[in-house]
Amino acid sequence: MSGTKLILLVEDNPDDEELTRIAFQENGMLDQLVVARDGVEALDYLLNQGKPLPQLVLLDLKLPKLDGLEVLKRLRENERTRLLPVVVMTSSKQESDLIASYSLGCNSYVPKPVDFNQFTDAVRQLGIYWMSLNIPAPQGKKP
Repeated sequence: MSGTKLILLVEDNPDDEELTRIAFQENGMLDQLVVARDGVEALDYLLNQGKPLPQLVLLDLKLPKLDGLEVLKRLRENERTRLLPVVVMTSSKQESDLIASYSLGCNSYVPKPVDFNQFTDAVRQLGIYWMSLNIPAPQGKKP
């Protein structure tokens, strides 16, 4: 599946999932969105050798079964996913979550805006940057 650009949204809130879908649809990127609704489902997808890796993971922190920080920790411990861009997109504004996210290797930390227009604009900007402008690290390559 070379050339396929996917975004994995790890989100358990149906309202936030729908807002994200709307933002991607408005920007012609809806077909690139894959959704995991808890941390276990996210890891099952990302660590499955048969599935293509997304170009970006949008990761919520407050997830059922396995929280986002644990997902991030396991992604960075795995050779397949250690360089995968992960943006923590969460409603948490706790400094401890911010510090833990960066300590575990997130690439960016974005608080979810409460306002609909601000939320869709934030998702649009993330999509444009990570899918069009950013050059991802080659997966599975060692320095």
